Amino acid sequence: MIKTRVRATIDRCFALGIERGLWTEAAAGAYTVEEPKREGQGDFATNLAMIAAGREKRKPREIAAALVGLLGDSEVGGDLFERVEVAGPGFVNCFVKPAVWQAVIPEIRRRGEEFGRGESGRGLKVLVEFVSANPTGPLSVGHGRQAVLGDAIARLLSATGYAVTREYYYNDAGRQMRVLGESVRARYLELLGLPGAFPEDGYQGEYIREIAQALVDQRGDALKKVADHAPFTQKAEEVIFADINQTLASLGIRFDNYYNEHSLYEQGLVDEVVATLRRQGLVYDQDGAVWFKTTELGLEQDRVIIKSTGEPTYRLPDIAYHREKFRRGFDWMVNVFGSDHIATVPDVLAGVKALGYDPDRVTTVIHQFVTLLRDGRPVKMSTRKANFVTVDELVAEVGVDVTRFFFLMRKADSQLEFDLDLATQQSQENPVYYVQYAHARLCSIARQAREKGLELAAGEINHARLELEEELVLLRAMAGLPSLLESAAQALEPHRIVFYLQDLAARFHGYYNRHRIVGEDQELSRARLALAEALRVVFANGLRLIGVKAPENM
Repeated sequence: MIKTRVRATIDRCFALGIERGLWTEAAAGAYTVEEPKREGQGDFATNLAMIAAGREKRKPREIAAALVGLLGDSEVGGDLFERVEVAGPGFVNCFVKPAVWQAVIPEIRRRGEEFGRGESGRGLKVLVEFVSANPTGPLSVGHGRQAVLGDAIARLLSATGYAVTREYYYNDAGRQMRVLGESVRARYLELLGLPGAFPEDGYQGEYIREIAQALVDQRGDALKKVADHAPFTQKAEEVIFADINQTLASLGIRFDNYYNEHSLYEQGLVDEVVATLRRQGLVYDQDGAVWFKTTELGLEQDRVIIKSTGEPTYRLPDIAYHREKFRRGFDWMVNVFGSDHIATVPDVLAGVKALGYDPDRVTTVIHQFVTLLRDGRPVKMSTRKANFVTVDELVAEVGVDVTRFFFLMRKADSQLEFDLDLATQQSQENPVYYVQYAHARLCSIARQAREKGLELAAGEINHARLELEEELVLLRAMAGLPSLLESAAQALEPHRIVFYLQDLAARFHGYYNRHRIVGEDQELSRARLALAEALRVVFANGLRLIGVKAPENM
C-alpha cells in the first residue's frame, strides 16, 4: 500500500530527527498520516510537527520545516515525493510522484482477485453472529438488512486475514415457539372443520395455514385430539427453518454453525451462570423473581433474569451463550443485532465481565429499521406469507444484487429508506446499475481492443503516459483500496465499500465520456487499456466483497 510506504518514510524521518537532535521521542506513536479531505492539500498529510511541538513546547512550523527538509532528502523520500510543504499551523503535506501512482497498475494486474486483501487479522479467530431469528416465520425485510450486513462484515474480515466463523443463534423452545405451535394447531383444527381457539397473540400469516395444511395432507385428522403443541411446533420449525435457509441461500449467505439456545439449558450452562453470579453476590431474589445486580457493575438499574413464572428473560441465556463464545477460543466476537437489542447489550456485557471475561473482545453492531418507499411514500408490499414484508417478496421485485447493494448504502445505525422506484430502474440513476455498468463497460473496452488486435500481453506498457489529472485521480483511488478494506474491516462498516465503488464509478464514467481509450496513438492506447484492466479488477473485487455480481455485459 502506498499509504504504508508514506507512513514508513515519515517514521524513518522521525527516527532520523531524533538522532540529529531535531526533536525528542515525545511524539512517538502519537502522530498520524492521513489522506486530506480537500484537494490541493497533497496526497497525504501528517500532524507530526504539531504533536511534537505541543509536547516539547516549541513552534509547530519550525519542526515542520525540519521534517520537510528530511522528507526532501533523496535518500529518504526522494523516490516517493514530488514535493513536500508546510501548511496551516504546521501540517506537512506530501505530494506523491506520478510514477508511484502509475506503478499501481502492474501490481493490481499481478495480484488480480487478491488485490486489496490484507493480513491484519492473520492468526486471529473471529465469530460473527447475525440473523439469529427464531424459527417463527419468514425473514422480514429488517432481518434481510441484518443478513446482508452480517455477511458483508464477515467477507471484509475474511479479506483482511481473519479466520471467520459465521454463526446463527436461535431458540426452538420457550413461549414464542409454544405460541407458534398453538397457532398451527388452531389452523389445523379449522381446516378439519373442528373448533379450536386461536391464541390471542398467535401468528396470523398465511404461512401458518400452509403448515397446517401440510399436516392435514400428511397426517389427516390423526392429531385432532392432541392437546400438546409439540408436534405442531416441530412441523412449523421444520418448514420455517427450511424457508429461512432457502431465503438466505438465495442471497448468497451461508453459515458455518447453528447454535441452539435450548442446548444451553440441556447442558446446565444457564444454571451454572446463575450459580456463579450468585456466589459473587451479583444475583438476588425479590418479588418471586431472580435479579442480576447490574448496578454493582456500573449500570443504572438491576435487571430481572428469571421471571416470577420461572421463565428466564433474554439476558440470562445470552450471557451464557457469550461465555461459551469465549470458551470456544474466539479472539473477537462480533454481534450484528437489530435496534430492539439496544437495551439488553450492556447487561449481557456486564454479565460477561462478571464471569471473568473481557467485554472489549465483544463488538455489537446495531442496525436500524428499513422503510420501503414507492412514489416517495411508505408502502406495504404483498403479504401472502406473513403480516410483514418478507425478504423473498423484496428480492422477487428488485433482485438479489439490488437488495444487497441497497441494504449496504447506509451506515448500519442509520435508518434505511429503500426506494423501490429507484431500485427497479434499469438505468444509471440506479446506483447498483451504475456501478455494475462500469464493470461491464470496462469488459466491453477490452473486447473491442482485442477485435482491433490490441493485446496488453503483446509488449511493454509505458504507464508514464497516464499523466492526465483524471488518470492520476483514478490511480490514487485504486491504490487506496487496500487501506480502505483494512479500515472498513476494523470499523465493521461495509457501507464504505459501497461509497467507494459509487465514487470510483462516477470518476471512471466521467473520464470515459471525455477521453478515448483506444485511439491512433498505440502507446497511449495500451497504457489506457492497462488502466481500464486495473479498474475492472478493482470493481470486480469491490463488488465481490459485498456479494454483488460483476457482469461482463449489460
